[in-house]
Formats: sequence, C-alpha cells, structure tokens
Amino acid sequence: MSEYANEPVRGLPGHLPAGEYIVWQGAPAWFPLARRVFHTHLVAGYFAVLVAWALLNVATGHRTLAAALPGIGITLGVGLGAVALLAALGWLAARATVYTITNRRIVLRFGVALPKCVNLPFTQIAAAGLQVHADGSGDIPLSVTETRLGFIHLWPNVRPWRVGKPEPMLRAVAEPEHVARLLADALAAAVPGRREAFDAAPAASGFAPAGSVAA
Repeated sequence: MSEYANEPVRGLPGHLPAGEYIVWQGAPAWFPLARRVFHTHLVAGYFAVLVAWALLNVATGHRTLAAALPGIGITLGVGLGAVALLAALGWLAARATVYTITNRRIVLRFGVALPKCVNLPFTQIAAAGLQVHADGSGDIPLSVTETRLGFIHLWPNVRPWRVGKPEPMLRAVAEPEHVARLLADALAAAVPGRREAFDAAPAASGFAPAGSVAA
C-alpha cells in the first residue's frame, strides 16, 4: 500500500473546505529534478573525466591499453551505477511530490521515506518568482512572510542556498509560465493589491517576478 493511499484528495491532507477549489495541480518532471537537485550531469561528467584521463595515458604511451582496460571498466561501472542511483532518487522524489494551487493557498506534498505536507496560505506569500530553464521546465520560488519551516524540512522543494530564510519552491514544473500566471491570478483575486506587488517585485539571481508573465 502506498503511503498516500489514504489521501481523501490527491496531494491534500483532507477535503477542501466550502468555497475552496483547486486551480492547478502538478508534479516535478523527474529528469530535470534529477539533474538540478541530484546533479546527475556533474557526477556523469566526473566519471567521464576519469575515463578520458585513463585513455589519455594510453594515447601518450604511459600505460598500455591492456593494463588500463580493467580500471576503465571499473570506473565506467561505478559511474553508471552512481548516475542510475541518483536518477532513481530523482524519479522517486518526483513521483512522491504533488504541488497544489487552490484559490486560497499552495500545498506541497512530498517525501519518499517521510511523507510531509506543507500548507502555504496566500496571506503568507509576499512574492513569487519564475525561472525557466533551457529544457522548458521551470522553478517558482515563494517568498513567505511567516514560516517556521527549515531548509532541510523543505528540501528539495526549496530555493537553493537560501538557508537562513528558506523559500519554498515549486521545482522542475512543466509549462512554468502557465503555472506562474495561474498563481499570480489566484493571488491577485484572493488578496487585494497582490497583482501590483508581483509586478513590482525585483528579479534576483535569474528569477523574474511571477506577475511579469501574467496576461
């Protein structure tokens, strides 16, 4: 039985109260999540450099091919195993994660071994950003006014390097511009003046204001 088998509504800890409804629901794309959170590309690159170095030693005559082959084989095997393990972790993390935007809040449900559910009422969200990556997926960080959640508690659904003041983040979502528009519209409808606050929010570290993509 799945740890989420008893959810009354997928991704939510309970039924929505009267007047609240789901605006959008989705999950991270596993491949971008594995790449940007578990750094599969960096690990693959590290082992590729080791293999290239061994082949360079062969090409320059420092070692014979017969002597280098066993080491190259071991390096390739360990490298493939490491990348496969990290990719599997990314797939599991994406499978266990559900992002929900309602007309009143954002809910993050995540956790492979230790399931967690984080509610973020719109009244606690000061601003939201958007970063679209080359693969088409995107991240939406949330600047919150009140939270007792730590960086480790939110990981991997948190903006990198914001340890002192963690920012929850919807990571590796498909069609990020569309999701950001829906979020900006929902916030503007729920909190008077929120659209103006989004449009005036400063961009930082490659993140543009979520409201800047609104129609």
